[in-house]
Amino acid sequence: MEKIKISTEFIRLDQLLKFASIVESGGIAKMVIIDGLVKVNGEICTQRGKKIRHNDIVEFDNSKIIVSDEE
Repeated sequence: MEKIKISTEFIRLDQLLKFASIVESGGIAKMVIIDGLVKVNGEICTQRGKKIRHNDIVEFDNSKIIVSDEE
């Protein structure tokens, strides 16, 4: 599981996928989210603007990310 540090209260799901280099562009992030290929805390999420906060776990294509406020 990869740990991604953010210094803000939250990051939008589509932005996180780009920030973590899981997808190449915002357009691809939008498509994979709408297609139901992304899980947030174990549940499929189709809201690209979903606020991802510290300790949330995001899964896509055999990648697992935990969002943290520390390195």
